[in-house]
Amino acid sequence: MHIDTVMSTEDLQRQEQALHLGGGAKAIERQHEKERLTARERIKLLLDPETPLFELGLWAGWGMYREWGGAPSAGVITGIGGVSGRSVMIIANDATVKAGAFFPMTCKKVLRAQRIALENRLPILYLVDSAGVFLPLQDEVFPDEDDFGRIFRNNAVISAAGVPQFAAIMGNCVAGGGYLPVLCDKLLMTEGSGLYLAGPALVKAAIGQNVGHEELGGAAMHAAISGTIDFREEDDTECIERLRRLVGTLPEWPTKVRHAEEPGHAPVELPTFLRSRPRQEYDIRDVLPYLLDKAPFDEYKAEYGQSLVCGYGRLGGVAVGIVANQHQRSKPEDAPLQYGGVIYVDSANKAARFIMDCNQSRIPLIFLQDVNGFMVGRDSEQAGIIRAGAKLVNVIANSVVPKITVIVGGSFGAGNYALCGKAFDPRFIMAWPNARYAVMGGEQAASTLLEITVNALRRTGHEPDAAELETLRRKVEKSYEEQTDIRYAAARLWVDKIITPEETRAALLHALEIATRFDDAKPFHTGVLQV
Repeated sequence: MHIDTVMSTEDLQRQEQALHLGGGAKAIERQHEKERLTARERIKLLLDPETPLFELGLWAGWGMYREWGGAPSAGVITGIGGVSGRSVMIIANDATVKAGAFFPMTCKKVLRAQRIALENRLPILYLVDSAGVFLPLQDEVFPDEDDFGRIFRNNAVISAAGVPQFAAIMGNCVAGGGYLPVLCDKLLMTEGSGLYLAGPALVKAAIGQNVGHEELGGAAMHAAISGTIDFREEDDTECIERLRRLVGTLPEWPTKVRHAEEPGHAPVELPTFLRSRPRQEYDIRDVLPYLLDKAPFDEYKAEYGQSLVCGYGRLGGVAVGIVANQHQRSKPEDAPLQYGGVIYVDSANKAARFIMDCNQSRIPLIFLQDVNGFMVGRDSEQAGIIRAGAKLVNVIANSVVPKITVIVGGSFGAGNYALCGKAFDPRFIMAWPNARYAVMGGEQAASTLLEITVNALRRTGHEPDAAELETLRRKVEKSYEEQTDIRYAAARLWVDKIITPEETRAALLHALEIATRFDDAKPFHTGVLQV
């Protein structure tokens, strides 16, 4: 089973370019015919010159909703960028994708962006152009605690926490979606846009009233009669110019991260370094100089628990703690040989103590995952692997310092949890194109799934022959391989961003800059304000 096939940088870039087109060329043309910019054009105009968008969730919805024609990037663009010299979270509906309607993954993507903004105290800019809930899937969008309504609940909580929110309506804003911009602190609206709980046709059907679009919910009405909006703008360009000026009234924030710091080795050399060792052992300590500053790496308990490498380094001049899977065999002084990518009792105990120390010293943590899981078997169980694993999971869960996770290889089973997987609140979680994400490794899973399938057939009285067994095996392996593809994970927002190895240092610098901006503020505890 070849689940380690690496998606090339060229393939990744080609697919990302297709995602950037949203609903495609014809849909973009229709948006322009309405004299409106597309979401990406609006974002480009909004951002400071020469500052890229640190996009999150680009792959959301990938391969999903095919029966409805798909929903590239879940119909919404989210990311962090510079506006008037301030870092902000941008959430922009993409009207080229089903008129910006909300699919289930659209809700989850917006909720993830809101959470990142709240945890990192980033002002949020909503560029609104949405037809509301995608009605054929309303039962998956409307009612639950991680669905549409949670976005509005978060609007209120985020403002109460002192994080500014700006909304600019530049198109449709109908039904329940109308609450989002009105719950923000400042509200702008362009001519020709609509803001109403029910459109003219629905009003006619519901109460028999004939009313036009402008009278019901146009910008002029909301500016002069209802008083709902704060600023009425002629078009997208003027609206974005005003939005930039309003963001410019916010206090400027210092940054601790220095992007010009010299790395230990040039990051562009990293992919060649790794590709020369496909499916082979490697020493993670050889990788760290490509990611960290050119400064000493102080390894913690270097001779103990060697299947995990822990230590103190610097990134952009900021002290960071590193917890990384070692991927070569090691021989403890008084124990059998240990294999790379496996967490043993001693390595779990070491990592737990190290993470506690980083919390005590308020040092941000960076996790580099290439993990097969915890060691199993009689000796490991008797040594207390469950207890050691529980300790590690406990300290991750209660950690208050910023955590950033990069999946550089496998991320399987409880190893995902123990090294700060999505369930344990990393500020950002990113992955390399070759990363794999599943409850267990491919070979083990395929064998287990095949056995379950065969046993089910036997219970019905059918004994599969050799040819049928081979067909079943291929089917199971193909299905599991698709599900472990990192794009499958990114489509479901289990990772925020797929990055190439050579992009990793720059991505970590950007993430660390955002995460450490408010180190001196009272730590945000996700148990108090769940988003």
